[in-house]
Amino acid sequence: MSEQREILDYGTYGSAVRDLATVVADDGYRPEIILAIARGGLFVAGSLGYALSVKNIYVMNCEYYTGVDERLPVPVMLPPYVDFVDMKDATVLIADDVADTGHTLKMVHDFCSDRVKEVRSAVLYEKSHSLVKCEYVWKRTDQWINFPWSTEPPVVSAEDARHRVADA
Repeated sequence: MSEQREILDYGTYGSAVRDLATVVADDGYRPEIILAIARGGLFVAGSLGYALSVKNIYVMNCEYYTGVDERLPVPVMLPPYVDFVDMKDATVLIADDVADTGHTLKMVHDFCSDRVKEVRSAVLYEKSHSLVKCEYVWKRTDQWINFPWSTEPPVVSAEDARHRVADA
């Protein structure tokens, strides 16, 4: 992996997500639900929700990346699981920060595709090797991306957080 990084700061993020929403709107797509892929997709989904006037924001918790360019063998869906009961006629926009390998997006898209009327994807970044080609992309890059929400180390370690949950 190259040492070069794509740097996204909060100021640029605001413009980027607004541009992404404009691309979705200009395409005429009017999602009834925005489905965030947690965690990076939470920021994107919330911002798109405001820009596209969509209040129905669902969250799908997935785990794949364990570190910089380190991942599990396959993405894993974590509870609580999204329930699309009576949503056969719904249009869904999957939101994430990046389509890197595309495996997580594919898993989420496949999960949704036979449960709703239509599903499309919107990401800030898409990499050329992603097996999913998203309908809506702000920028394409093959560099590792430093997002403003994940560049700095956590203020609480994952181990400390697990201990708090276990002690509760």
